[in-house]
This record gives sequence, structure tokens and C-alpha cells, in this order.
Amino acid sequence: VVFVTVPSKAVGQKIAHSLVEGKLAACVNIIPGLESVYLWEGKVQSDAELLLKIKTRKALVGELTAAVKALHPYQECEVVAVDVTGGSDTYLQW
Repeated sequence: VVFVTVPSKAVGQKIAHSLVEGKLAACVNIIPGLESVYLWEGKVQSDAELLLKIKTRKALVGELTAAVKALHPYQECEVVAVDVTGGSDTYLQW
């Protein structure tokens, strides 16, 4: 599972469609209503964002990261991959 924050629904949809069409992700959930508070260039910032929850294979994370960075408008975008340690075997095989 890879998490990516985006500034708008349009950006999220663009990235999601590109990843699924390119077979870098099986599914992308676009989750609205996120507020991010972070330190950038020495100042605390706060922005409304959306979260992409991306289902992919570990072997594709590098290529997926490059694709997200190429499509993302941020100077430094969040791309964080976490291992899945269990779940529905049939879903995970899909």
C-alpha cells in the first residue's frame, strides 16, 4: 500500500487513472477531507488535501514512485509505501 497526498480531486484522479491504466496499481482510493500540518521552509503550514491509498505490488513501488513524481504538482510530494502483513488471501492475490 502506498500513500500519496494531493492538493485537489482533479490531481488525484489524474494520478489514479494513470497508475491503474499503466498497471502500476490495482486500485486507488481517493479519500477527501484531509488536513495536513507540516514544516516547510522553516514555517508551519496547513493545507487541505486528499489522500490516495494505492494498492500495488512491492516490485512496482519504484516505478510507481517515479510516475507519481512526474504527474504531481508539488516540489516534494509524499510517496510512502507500507508493507501489508495480512488480510484476505483472495483479495491480496488479486
